[in-house]
Amino acid sequence: MEHYEDHHKTLHEQSALKVNSGIEKPPVVNPHFRKVKRRELSTSDYVNGILAGNITILSRAITLVESLLPEHYAQSQEIIEHCLPHAGKSIRIGITGVPGAGKSTFIEAVGNMVTGLGHRLSVLAIDPSSERSGGSILGDKTRMETLVHNPDVFIRPSPSAGSLGGVARKTRETTVLCEAAGFDVIFIETVGVGQSETAVHSMVDFFLLLQIAGAGDELQGIKRGIMEMADMIAINKADGNNITRADVAKSHFKSALNLFPMPESGWKPRVYTCSATEKTGLKEIWNGIEDYLKFTKSNGYFERNRHRQAKYWMYESIQEALQESFYQNPEICARLKTVEQEVLDNRLSSFVAAKELLDIYFGSVGRRGREEK
Repeated sequence: MEHYEDHHKTLHEQSALKVNSGIEKPPVVNPHFRKVKRRELSTSDYVNGILAGNITILSRAITLVESLLPEHYAQSQEIIEHCLPHAGKSIRIGITGVPGAGKSTFIEAVGNMVTGLGHRLSVLAIDPSSERSGGSILGDKTRMETLVHNPDVFIRPSPSAGSLGGVARKTRETTVLCEAAGFDVIFIETVGVGQSETAVHSMVDFFLLLQIAGAGDELQGIKRGIMEMADMIAINKADGNNITRADVAKSHFKSALNLFPMPESGWKPRVYTCSATEKTGLKEIWNGIEDYLKFTKSNGYFERNRHRQAKYWMYESIQEALQESFYQNPEICARLKTVEQEVLDNRLSSFVAAKELLDIYFGSVGRRGREEK
């Protein structure tokens, strides 16, 4: 029996089907890896880095702006305050359009052309966020392949996280930092068609509406308000068999714009056709933007518009701060759900409930003020 087992073992060792034990599995984490904690930067470090055009420090400063932590908010406001005297020297252009209009391709094509003319470009893309998770796709960087590697371009997608007012304010503050870093052209891209256009319109000098032809009635599904906000309409994908349709759409949009009253700027919006993939019509669009800027600077509208926007964002910031203070108040947090249920049970009217909560809030603020004295 023992002889049989030895013979079987010898045959097994000589077999081509023998399975070797192999080498020991390496650890999942590199044993030599040591996490290096980034050095905390002071406000002056941030400001000096931004003014020197340091993209890494600019990115970190924008992360502070977007942070919800109170200490980050305080420092970001200090940074913005120091950068403000160095900002305001750029051209701010808002770009919107229906889904599928080719905004990312258009921005990439125009962006490379603009940097070729000696400008430095910053692209701030307001991306849609998931209402469930608060996550965001942030896919613009993957779609703008050549622009990402352009040394004169800085791309920063901003997740809206369901709060349009919040992301709009943060985008405006990011604009200030980008201008201080030396970017003289700012593109602010918004996705979809809705409230985000109004928010973007309130922070730009020029508003461009991107459209496509051949998708049915071009004027359907476009809110009149968005058409009235547009300083220019560009019909993209005007190439191949689509050129004729693009020309027809151009005449439709021109006719539609004639029905609107003259904008406050005194500028009559223009309509262009272009192809971002074929790189046609882009120079004409950029020349049109420059014509608008010369026109509005000469008649004083450019400066008036910026002053009005600054005042608007001051009031927006006050409103947002008051709202945040109200909902974070401990006494409001303790009473809010009960009052809400009383309203739902028809035991309290909405107006009486609101007054009760506001009385609690102002009483709490008043007591806190007296205690601090």
